[in-house]
Amino acid sequence: MTYIPHTDKDRRDMLKVLGVDRIDDLMSDIPEEVKLKGDLPLPPALSQEEVERKIGRIARDCLGGALADAFLGGGIYDHYIPPLVAGTLSRPEFYSAYTPYQAEVSQGSLQATFEFQSLLCRLTDMPLANASMYDGATAFAEGIWMAAAEAKGKSRVLVSETLHPRYRKVLETHIGSGPLTIVTVPMDKSGRTDQVALEAMIDSNTAVVAVQNPNYFGHIEELTSIGEMAHQGGAFFLEVFEPLSLAVLQTPGEAGVDIAVGEGQTLGCTMSYGGPLLGLFTCTERFLRKMPGRLAGLTEDSEGTRAFTLALQTREQHIRRGKATSNICTNQALLSVAALVHLASLGPQGLRQAALLTQERALLLRHELEKGGASFPFDTPFFREFAVRLPDGAYRDLREGGIIPGIPLAPDYPEYQDAYLVAVTERKTRPEIMRYADRVRDYLRTRSRETHAESGTV
Repeated sequence: MTYIPHTDKDRRDMLKVLGVDRIDDLMSDIPEEVKLKGDLPLPPALSQEEVERKIGRIARDCLGGALADAFLGGGIYDHYIPPLVAGTLSRPEFYSAYTPYQAEVSQGSLQATFEFQSLLCRLTDMPLANASMYDGATAFAEGIWMAAAEAKGKSRVLVSETLHPRYRKVLETHIGSGPLTIVTVPMDKSGRTDQVALEAMIDSNTAVVAVQNPNYFGHIEELTSIGEMAHQGGAFFLEVFEPLSLAVLQTPGEAGVDIAVGEGQTLGCTMSYGGPLLGLFTCTERFLRKMPGRLAGLTEDSEGTRAFTLALQTREQHIRRGKATSNICTNQALLSVAALVHLASLGPQGLRQAALLTQERALLLRHELEKGGASFPFDTPFFREFAVRLPDGAYRDLREGGIIPGIPLAPDYPEYQDAYLVAVTERKTRPEIMRYADRVRDYLRTRSRETHAESGTV
């Protein structure tokens, strides 16, 4: 079992029913001469994560080192998931549940959705959250459509160049040749949204300004000033957020955001080769009746007992298609339960600790790379991810050493041909981080000596 639900109190209660004081009393019929005296000959106890790592290393050795240490991010991250998450999701009430059309027989599912919405509102400091969406990219597109509909006639959508390239592609697919026009706001030399350019681009036809924080490069955007620009120009402000970062960074509510969407994979969802994912969608009360998907609400039944129900359903399956605010026809209920259990298991302090440990390890790798002679295209405050320049030879050397060093930036940002986006989470150990940094340092030193030898310098 990956998760054992029995508490100390549960065990005491069971022993009381059995009429004994200790678990050892259950072994009283076993002759003393055959019992082991002293402790079992086992190594010191390890945490679950340490055991998983040890077994993983053994598996890697059995496969001839085929498994690699991956420092990949870009929207999907390897974060710790409490065992309680899998233990809860394995219950058939959750993994086999269908849409809760009949509230009277779906109270468990509806309560889980209501609690998910409530925790998401607390996490983001936003007043409304829906019952989840497909993924972060489609939640972003839905948020843009909602903002444009409320903007009434305005057609320009300003999207920062630092927003995830795949999210921007999904938005282009959604909008197609429709009534909206996407305008890209350039980034400045720091790898953040160019606020001077943004201010000049906002006009009376601008419906919404969209930024990501932390952005695709991991950089922390100046949300408050960007939001003020958008609102002063009569536009809505949309933020693509990352949930773990909100434990240490400014929340959408604090920044005055109108619509906040994001990817919830870091909350209890395994990476699973890139999916399934969990779309997070929050907004201000102004958008209550235009929010896509559905909303679970708390009420009372005819006897005055607390009950849950679907309070708002604006999807086309429930109302006339012409009046629907979105064509989304489902949600990610099972993964939203995973996010709920993950947040409830860690609590505010646990979530903050995970974020701080993540940042500590990311800073360690960047510091060690810098000590080893690596260069960086940006020198900007970041969370969890940063860009580093790696010559082709260094990249190949890392891959040959069983390390996937990061995501190449060149396909999406051609001006950074030799730069890679590196992600470090709290699950990366110091030996793994140092192995990455040491290989880069050794390669750069070797190349430097070869260059000097060829030029005849010492």
